[in-house]
Amino acid sequence: MNETVSFGYREVDASEKAGMVREVFSGVASRYDLMNDAMSFGAHRLWKDQFVSRVKPRKGEAILDMAGGTGDIAFRLHAKGACVTVADINPEMLAVGRERAEKRKLDGLSWSEQNAEELTFADRTFDAYTIAFGIRNVTFIDKALSEAHRVLKFGGRFFCLEFSTCTWPGFSEVYDAYSHRLVPKLGKMLAKDEESYRYLIESIRRFPPMPEFERMIRAAGFTQTKVEPILGGLVAIHSGWKA
Repeated sequence: MNETVSFGYREVDASEKAGMVREVFSGVASRYDLMNDAMSFGAHRLWKDQFVSRVKPRKGEAILDMAGGTGDIAFRLHAKGACVTVADINPEMLAVGRERAEKRKLDGLSWSEQNAEELTFADRTFDAYTIAFGIRNVTFIDKALSEAHRVLKFGGRFFCLEFSTCTWPGFSEVYDAYSHRLVPKLGKMLAKDEESYRYLIESIRRFPPMPEFERMIRAAGFTQTKVEPILGGLVAIHSGWKA
């Protein structure tokens, strides 16, 4: 019997999920950043600034920004002098990122089409690994975490920014109602794609709670793991070190 995994609220064959996710992001790539602004009322920019401040990128160090297609995190890391490789499973997202980098006249960024669960990079290549709003879309999260650990040098840092489960009473219910009822409608209006944004909201609901995800990070071999909730856990920054 074939193994199944979640795709939003549906269960699908594990072998099909990566292609389905690729199709979702192919459809929304050109308007992805516009939708991020609309869905979060611009707050995603502040979350990303806070995330990169926790990474503390240093001049000349090698950082892999996984699922970083449009370049939002990579540009911030690059501004601090890091040598950034932007990786994404979706070529359309990478194309958007390259175009944005060219408009900003940013040199020195590397772009690579990669599956987070099967990276082609050698062991102990990077000083830091970042992934923002991407890990919930992989088929097997434990495999992606294992690969992150493998490609990091000893002493390397893992940082993940992801939606989570809000623990603030009242606010959680309001956000649930907003996200389920209004975000797909925003997707239809701004990105001409209601179903993709319905999936993205559902994928947030299926993502493990903060304590469970932290346990998964430790199980992948990381030490000194930490969780920093934002807005009561609506978003969280997860981190760990490769000892």
